[in-house]
Amino acid sequence: MKKNFFDRKKIKRRVDVRTRRVLSKFGSFVRRSAQHSIRPSNNTSRPGHPPFSHSGKLRKKIYFMFDPKRRSVVIGPIIYPGKTGRALPALEYGGKTDMPSGDTVKIEARPFMGPAFSKNLVIVPALWSGTIK
Repeated sequence: MKKNFFDRKKIKRRVDVRTRRVLSKFGSFVRRSAQHSIRPSNNTSRPGHPPFSHSGKLRKKIYFMFDPKRRSVVIGPIIYPGKTGRALPALEYGGKTDMPSGDTVKIEARPFMGPAFSKNLVIVPALWSGTIK
């Protein structure tokens, strides 16, 4: 995963400076918005609102990196196979996930990445024009 971070030599060689700067900035803004939308609490958030963070791990595991095949930026939390494979998509879109007890539970959507992405789309033209540095 780290091989596709924007500061790696391979990425610097493959992507022109301006594109790399714009995608990196956009990824940074979306990541920060998503992290700030996840508030610490021991309660459960209401469906349709960002999830609360009980341990702080979700906020810390949101990254952004370059996708060389699509020449774009990928932004979101790390999915660990088996542990968070179904839980993170269930938080964002709603769905079922497995609990440590072995039970399967249904989770109503508590989106945090989609709203962060949508909120920051308006800055893309300013990133390309250079008015946001």
